[in-house]
Amino acid sequence: MVSNPTSPSPFETKKFSIIVACAVTFIALLLRFYKLNHPDEVVFDEVHFGKFAGHYINREYYFDVHPPLAKLLLGAAAWFVGFDGKFDFEKIGDSYTKNNVPYVGIRALPALLGSLTVPIVYATMRETGFPIAIAAFSASLVALDNAHVAQTRLILLDAALVFFMALSLYSYIRFRKLRYYEFTSEWWLWLSATGFFLACTLGCKMVGLFTFLTIGSAVIVDLWDILDYKKGYTMDHMWRHFSARALSLIALPLCVYLSFFWIHFKVLKYSGPGDSFMSPAFQETLHGNELLMDSQEIRYYDIIVLKHRDTKVFLHSHIEMYPLRYEDGRISSQGQQVTGYPHNDTNNHWQIIPTKALPEAGHGRVVRHSDIIQLLHVNTQSHLLTHDVASPLMPTNQEFTTLAKDDHSRYNDTLFQVNIADGDDGQAWKTKSGHFRLIHIPTRVALWTHPEPLPRWAFGQQEINGNKNTQERSTIWFVDTIVADENGLEAHDRGEATSPRTVKRMSFFRKFGELQLLMLQHNAGLTASHPYATGPINWPFLLSGISFWTENEQKQQIYLAGNPLGWWICVMALSVFAGIIGADLMARRRNIKPIPEGIRNRLINSTGFFVAAWACHYFPFFLMNRQLFVHHYLPAHLSSALVAGSVLNFLLTESIEYPISIERRGFTRSKARTYTDFGFRGFVVTAVLFTILTFSFVFFSPLTYGTPGLSGEEVNKRRILSSWTLHFAGKEHEST
Repeated sequence: MVSNPTSPSPFETKKFSIIVACAVTFIALLLRFYKLNHPDEVVFDEVHFGKFAGHYINREYYFDVHPPLAKLLLGAAAWFVGFDGKFDFEKIGDSYTKNNVPYVGIRALPALLGSLTVPIVYATMRETGFPIAIAAFSASLVALDNAHVAQTRLILLDAALVFFMALSLYSYIRFRKLRYYEFTSEWWLWLSATGFFLACTLGCKMVGLFTFLTIGSAVIVDLWDILDYKKGYTMDHMWRHFSARALSLIALPLCVYLSFFWIHFKVLKYSGPGDSFMSPAFQETLHGNELLMDSQEIRYYDIIVLKHRDTKVFLHSHIEMYPLRYEDGRISSQGQQVTGYPHNDTNNHWQIIPTKALPEAGHGRVVRHSDIIQLLHVNTQSHLLTHDVASPLMPTNQEFTTLAKDDHSRYNDTLFQVNIADGDDGQAWKTKSGHFRLIHIPTRVALWTHPEPLPRWAFGQQEINGNKNTQERSTIWFVDTIVADENGLEAHDRGEATSPRTVKRMSFFRKFGELQLLMLQHNAGLTASHPYATGPINWPFLLSGISFWTENEQKQQIYLAGNPLGWWICVMALSVFAGIIGADLMARRRNIKPIPEGIRNRLINSTGFFVAAWACHYFPFFLMNRQLFVHHYLPAHLSSALVAGSVLNFLLTESIEYPISIERRGFTRSKARTYTDFGFRGFVVTAVLFTILTFSFVFFSPLTYGTPGLSGEEVNKRRILSSWTLHFAGKEHEST
């Protein structure tokens, strides 16, 4: 107990707090910048994000599943340190030194952001009202964490993601502290800062939506409280609060988020490796794009080669027939096979036949959007046809075959409509840029293919069939080349006047909408297996890590794994919090109040907010089918570090109550406030935990920094769990 709770301890002064904040920041900087030049080779996902930095410098368009802010920052850092963008980051292990890449300067940006995250954690705890020692403990769980250090020393996105996520939580706490000073300039400042940093978090990775979920949940609780008539607020006052939050936490973040893409599109103005992901209209806005430079109008009687946009196979036919029976016993039409073939040969040649009379010359001869055509297979002189017969591999889809040119008995089954993607009436069909769907007139199915190969009777080529879902994204085709026209002339020999190849315009919002949709689709499609991919259930317990880099000659390796002691402390803190709240709720059912009201309010409001942040950044991963890794847990781990400090404070403090006066909305009243005395015992416990965390970090640091020369025995000592797939282990623990 203390005699005068209002007089601060010498260890709780502002000056001492600044000293501690500087100390934890120095430790974070030291650990993240130590040996930043090692290894001087491409490590793990630097193959992607280093490459993207080069594309920004060369202004070449690329496609990625993540929003652009963190990559823009890396590109700016690369430009600032003199990177010319010529190194292609082709594979893990490529040498930076031999290729004169200023990689240390680029890595310095994520290292700095990772370091600055630590004092933000410290400041968050202090602003929430926790003692200096507790704030330093939570900060040390991040500063001395091997996973945070390893991830933020490389050219990766997670340092920026976690940095802005921490700033979002800090800003919202600063805003909530001003709830009795509503609509003041400082209140607006921190509310707007929260929205700005939320946009930055989402601008780094799509998982930034989880930070929106965290803050959004807190805002809903806050507005629900204001709505209570017992608080004395009018509905007009409530709507003012709602409007302020909608403006600062929805409208402002949206504008900021859009600005990142506006800069992204402005910088990437030249054709690059990401062109093929985008629509033809988008590609034609890029300087030097193949679709813009080489596209030609397609005319009737042209002999063309058609290519599937997604799988890149050619529409192909040959003289072999479908077998009488398929393996499942179904009987086929025994017609001529139509398949998808990956190589270009003369069996890919098709001639466009008109279905109505055409004028002798002029624009009427150009094939246009919605025209109905026939496709004649040149080598076998037969028309493309589909009918209500099941395809070989997919009984729900229609078989494609051909019909002899002189056989007019099934004329209607050879009619197809050319539907140019996003086409307008009268729009000319073009090679390269004229992506289209070929729709069968009688049955309204779309020409389609998929990667599963046909049996040996079709030489393992891809199946072509009719898809009833005509709007399926994978039903898109394009004309790769015009082989010849009806006079035998190739397109470039026609002697036609060509229009100037000027870059076309496309509105920013159409570009943004198209890219955003593609990002979401490709994010969901990252389902391929990976040797280091793990499920979320493994992450809090650190059951696995990721091999970032190995070098066999000196037996060096970088293995991403957290500080086991720190991660397990965080898990225990979450469990203790759940136990405390559960026990308190049960006791109160029997009219027993084991926790003083002030302490309980802090536990629910402050610690509860941190637990909500952890839950919002962790549990959504269980709903995902995409490829996941342990580094996806880092934002949740930071939240659990805040929980750990809060729970430790609860366990170590003693409490007394003393009267105070509170001014709120013009009224002054007295109440009892609970004062917590951290005491000498608390400093001792936190000092011991800090020491143990430091020793644990140092022990596992060879795996974090890629220290050379560890013997198999030394590697074995650091493999504390059999699920850690370390390299260069001793024979009794060799990893697969």
